[in-house]
Amino acid sequence: MTLAVRALGGTRPILAVALALTLVAGGFAAWAGQGWYGASHDESAAYAVQRDRALAAAEQAVQNLNTLDHTEVDQGLDLWESSTTGDLHDQLVKGRVEFAQQVKAAKTVTTARVLSGAVTELDDRAGRAKVLVALRITVKAADDKSSEKDSRMLGELSRTGTHWKLSALGQAPVGGTATG
Repeated sequence: MTLAVRALGGTRPILAVALALTLVAGGFAAWAGQGWYGASHDESAAYAVQRDRALAAAEQAVQNLNTLDHTEVDQGLDLWESSTTGDLHDQLVKGRVEFAQQVKAAKTVTTARVLSGAVTELDDRAGRAKVLVALRITVKAADDKSSEKDSRMLGELSRTGTHWKLSALGQAPVGGTATG
């Protein structure tokens, strides 16, 4: 009988270790859950998501507005219009016919590739953002000669519903300015 009691008494340290491990695992799960909940309800995380969405939309829109094939002008200009809003959109619609005629006559194919981009300002509540996008533009002329040019564009975005669209676009100044 003493042998049986010793055998049973030997299981208590194993039980204590198992209980300690269970408590440690439970504590870790509670700590990790609290961290996850805090991160998922953090305003800065939501702000970062909007910044990333604005940047992705800006890069795509700037690429769209710098890409046009004379054989598919209407589809290209439709894409331009769907990428824009506000005054920029109105200008594109107003000058569409004349511009399409010029591109068809020149028989050029222009393609753009985004090199990098950054959001320089974001007002998530007002639905406005400013961006800087660097891209490489390739123009292929009717004689099959092509030229490349790197360009930096400054853009403004407006949120329309759940989508960001370009509302202004222009060349970024190149080089430094003199300070006095």
